[in-house]
Amino acid sequence: MDFVTLLQSVPVLLALAKGALPSVAALSMGFGQWVTSLPPCRDLAFEATSYLVCEVDPKRYAIELFWKDSAGKPFQSLHNLHASQQAVGRTMLFGINAGMYHPNLDPVGLYVEHGQEVTSAKVGSGSGNFSMQPNGIFYVGGGKAGVRSTRDFLRARPPVDYATQSGPMLVIDGRLHPKFLADSTSRKTRNGVGVRKDGVAVFAISNGTVTFHAFARLFRDALGCDNALFLDGSISSLLAPAIGRNDDYWNLGPMIGVFRKG
Repeated sequence: MDFVTLLQSVPVLLALAKGALPSVAALSMGFGQWVTSLPPCRDLAFEATSYLVCEVDPKRYAIELFWKDSAGKPFQSLHNLHASQQAVGRTMLFGINAGMYHPNLDPVGLYVEHGQEVTSAKVGSGSGNFSMQPNGIFYVGGGKAGVRSTRDFLRARPPVDYATQSGPMLVIDGRLHPKFLADSTSRKTRNGVGVRKDGVAVFAISNGTVTFHAFARLFRDALGCDNALFLDGSISSLLAPAIGRNDDYWNLGPMIGVFRKG
């Protein structure tokens, strides 16, 4: 475990120590294994709302998308995904749901896995959060991560290893989505992803309910992301067993898993 990751984990470790969760986790998996499985995550309070924030440098971590297992069946839950990676000797530092999906768990919009386009981008009008224009795409390719509005992405499409489309965009080139209202009363648990100027991908999930406007301000004003994308709400989930985070929603569609490189 490198020194930077250790420093990033200090706030989480302190919080867990108060609840005795590290000892439980460490005993269940072995202390050394527990240390190497610590995610680059920290607790953050912003404008009276609590979040778990995970800052992932693509140069040091692998960010991958998952939907179906080797038998062609959707993983359905972060727990199933985590178990499948353990079975092949990989340690998933954390997993988080990666966007919206149809009732049959098929991704809505563009979905790319291992460089293969599984479903195509969806453009045009529609109902729901996904179609609140502009929506956007989170992608990983060539050791870099990015978030761009869908039209910008398709206009000059970069080669990618992984990509997922969702909506709405939270922050577009430093500006909040124009349809977000500061006085909105629609509050939900939400998760999303942004990318900083230094290329670090920042994942965040609210520990309580939050408006779109407040969630977008988190990414722009507290996390330094000029572009950020909403991934999901209400069923927003994050699994990071080493820090005692075990969200257990089922029937999820696409998911993101993060692993330590090397």
